[in-house]
Amino acid sequence: MNLTNLSPARGSVKTNTRKGRGQGSGKGGTSTRGHKGAQSRSGYSAKKGFEGGQMPLQRRIPKFGFKNPFRREFRGINLDAIQKLVDNKKVKSIDFEMLITNGLASKNDKVKILGRGEFKSKIEVKAHAFSDTAKKAIESAGGTAVTI
Repeated sequence: MNLTNLSPARGSVKTNTRKGRGQGSGKGGTSTRGHKGAQSRSGYSAKKGFEGGQMPLQRRIPKFGFKNPFRREFRGINLDAIQKLVDNKKVKSIDFEMLITNGLASKNDKVKILGRGEFKSKIEVKAHAFSDTAKKAIESAGGTAVTI
């Protein structure tokens, strides 16, 4: 065996049909596009969602909903995640930079502390917002919740 007698597997290579190359080819004349109409012309492409003149689906279905342009989105961090951070890293206070360095938030996030889990550390927690249950849990443990 050498490079001169290698060939692709039978049926793996298919030659494309050459359209518009004369009547003798069987695919000449209109080149399988039929007679007249937009689809027979060069450069034709249907619009996205075009249904042949029927009212398209995106126009038949009613509009609903509303996007509030003034919405403030927060990254929620639960008390159990903060407690785990305190236990593992032995930190004295939690602030925004501490959350970024430990991967709980990114620099463009606004952070809201949420109340899931137990909290038993007497530390200061600084964040953009607090839920009522989180604030109560932090203050009942002897810590302080400071809004940035």
